[in-house]
Amino acid sequence: MTSPKLDLNAVHDQLNGFDAPSIVRWAAETFSQGLVMTSSFGAQAAVMLHLVTRVIPAIPVIFIDTGYHFPETYQFCQEMADRLSLNLKAYQSPLSPAWMEVKHGKLWELGDSEEEQAKNLVLYDQLRKVEPQRRALRELGAVACMAGNRKQQTDHRAGLRNVELVDGVFQIYPILNWATKDVHEYLKAHELPYHPLYFKGYKSIGDWHSTSPITGDEHERAGRFKGLKQECGLHLPTSPEEEGSRDGSGL
Repeated sequence: MTSPKLDLNAVHDQLNGFDAPSIVRWAAETFSQGLVMTSSFGAQAAVMLHLVTRVIPAIPVIFIDTGYHFPETYQFCQEMADRLSLNLKAYQSPLSPAWMEVKHGKLWELGDSEEEQAKNLVLYDQLRKVEPQRRALRELGAVACMAGNRKQQTDHRAGLRNVELVDGVFQIYPILNWATKDVHEYLKAHELPYHPLYFKGYKSIGDWHSTSPITGDEHERAGRFKGLKQECGLHLPTSPEEEGSRDGSGL
């Protein structure tokens, strides 16, 4: 499918008045067969999975299997796939976890300074997450991809619009303006489950080696990446040109 030309500022203004299901319907009408969604099957992933598949039951759901997820994440993924009859598309790095550790070491442990540690985490993300996701989008012929990013989650996401262009693929965020309270209310209203680790203090869940429970009033992503960074690498532009496209229009 050919990518449509969109004035992202105009689209943002239009969608600002839409609720989340209406944004999903807009995406389905605009991008048709070129539309996919991603899910990390994290703490509150059931919200987006339910919200989107009620409108587009057969939408491809991309799950990036890093090889380092918690066992509970794989169980939760299978539970949701069965419950919602998901069209699940799991993708992995061609470099197995064992082979990556031989070539590069345990990247999440390496580095004598915070700068070196952060650099190694970026390499980890590129190998285990970014490459498989790019391949998934390419093989599935994706023109647009829906994700559950919310402004409250990270500094980067606080500046997002409802639709962005990242590495040539439109990214659509139906629940961008939702607060954590909205997420909880949706889960309760539709009797949807949280990730099994949520009630053990894990409010944002990624790989086992880079995720820890939080306490008290800590930010929900405080337990990720030992505080060295907020983003997992999948939702960031990968070139200055793509970063600049966030402020452009007429795309």
